[in-house]
Amino acid sequence: MQKVTKETYIKWYEDMLFWRKFEDKLAAVYIQQKVRGFLHLYNGQEAVLAGALHAMDLTKDKMITAYRNHVQPIGMGVDPKRVMAELYGKATGTSKGLGGSMHIFSKEHRFYGGHGIVGGQIPLGAGIAFGDKYHNVDGVTICCFGDGAARQGSLHESFNLAMLWKLPVVFVCENNGYAMGTSVERTANHTDIWKLGLGYEMPCGPVDGMNPIKVAEAFDEAIQRARRGDGPTFLEVKTYRYRGHSMSDAQHYRTKDEVEEYKKLDPITQVKNVILEKEYLTEDEIKVIDKRVKANVSECEKFAEESPYPEKNVMYDAVYEQEDYPFIDHKIK
Repeated sequence: MQKVTKETYIKWYEDMLFWRKFEDKLAAVYIQQKVRGFLHLYNGQEAVLAGALHAMDLTKDKMITAYRNHVQPIGMGVDPKRVMAELYGKATGTSKGLGGSMHIFSKEHRFYGGHGIVGGQIPLGAGIAFGDKYHNVDGVTICCFGDGAARQGSLHESFNLAMLWKLPVVFVCENNGYAMGTSVERTANHTDIWKLGLGYEMPCGPVDGMNPIKVAEAFDEAIQRARRGDGPTFLEVKTYRYRGHSMSDAQHYRTKDEVEEYKKLDPITQVKNVILEKEYLTEDEIKVIDKRVKANVSECEKFAEESPYPEKNVMYDAVYEQEDYPFIDHKIK
């Protein structure tokens, strides 16, 4: 793993702050009905992505995740203006406006979604890793899912084959405690989700998901194991989301006091405190970053606002009819 330096902390601070403000802007424009459908925000979980990216090799490693997927592609190099445009349903978006909030995608930057089916990305992540092993590609796939998806049967099928075939994949449960709105304690007899890996003799363990250094260390070990050919790892990254499951979530299952307690562990604040304590930057220099982040978010909003909607025919271009499809008589009307 690259050494964690002064530059690392400064990058973490600016990146995580941008992701937070980007999501805050999406929440604001969602209320204005400029973004439609579902909207699942990442506020509070930024250390998971920051730490993961530090351990990854972005020239060959890949990532796949669920529908809380706006900032991950930005971290992997996708232009944030295109991400926001996709949420607006605009032609300049990552999927030409056809995917929306839950389906951000970039083959160029090895980000494979954005999946609306709970747990649907778990076997796909294993499949991407299988492809890399089959074609002798020295890449590792990071496959992220939530604590709710950990209850899906497809997880067990994927874990079994990933271990059997020693696939280069890191399975990551971003456990924010409540899935859609039901606490972990109410969905299973066990609360240590990472122990699911034990049944497959898969290396596994818990990680402090509010600290990017702890995340980076755990991911580095798992990624190196996969790259050596020693197979998968399962990490339960314990984090917390400050907003609801989606924008329609009234959050009756938790108290405001609980949320405030977790905000004391805010990863952005933690990193900022280190920067100030070690005198990497002054308060005034941090304000310069804050101002730059605000301007960048505004630029994304302006780009999305001014971009055109896709032509209707684009929707039809994304589907096709196979003339010689077996068992179908195209002469029947």
